Amino acid sequence: MHALLEVDDISLRFGGVTAIDSVSFEVREGELFAIIGPNGAGKTSIFNSISQVYRPQSGDIRWKGASIMGTRPDRVARLGVARTFQNIELFSHMTVLDNLLTGRHIRMTGSFLAGALWVGKAKREEIEHRRKVEDIIDFLEIEGWRKHPVALLPYGIQKRVELGRALAMDPEMLMLDEPVAGMNLEETEDMARFILDIRRELGITLLMVEHDMGLVMDIADRVMVLDFGRRISEGSPAEVQRDPNVIAAYLGSTELDTSTAE
Repeated sequence: MHALLEVDDISLRFGGVTAIDSVSFEVREGELFAIIGPNGAGKTSIFNSISQVYRPQSGDIRWKGASIMGTRPDRVARLGVARTFQNIELFSHMTVLDNLLTGRHIRMTGSFLAGALWVGKAKREEIEHRRKVEDIIDFLEIEGWRKHPVALLPYGIQKRVELGRALAMDPEMLMLDEPVAGMNLEETEDMARFILDIRRELGITLLMVEHDMGLVMDIADRVMVLDFGRRISEGSPAEVQRDPNVIAAYLGSTELDTSTAE
């Protein structure tokens, strides 16, 4: 597998605080790569750097071999990089269907006038976008909620809707920021199944930040561990579990407990 994403020695500082300190890694096509670490370790800062919401002061980030440093976030998304957020960022007053359609915005090419008149290419394009969104609704098993305002949905369903909006962007790589945070066991198991199906059935590469060690160790191909903005370990889940640096930094104990979530 070749690398889709290469993060090369990036550092990010906010005043006197170093959020990311000379971190390098790559995400290979078709894999599920997970980033773990204590709160404040720099995990979400890495996501924001990849999407170019944050601009690292040094290092390089390459997508398919080409640097994306300085690229606008919307253009990074158009390249094929989508993400979900640690805190749900949906339009609460809009329906599930309309929220998913917002994910198609970057794939729309028709003019504003043609869209308003709903003729020609714009009409064909909207029909195709709606077909794509209906496929995602079926895939995520949220048919019964499709016309409900998001604000009225259970938390676990809202997390699925946010996942669906990211899928609607037709990504080649999907970044998941704590996809099971706040979920109960049943919701977590459902989300884990959808994540695996996204890779297996849709062929999408996955980059995930997550505190649930059981989930990470069960489904990730490779894991990178951060502590105070620095990479302290990288390898298979089994290798990371045995690394004494990880045990000391992440749990402060002699055993890595993969049965509980933070």
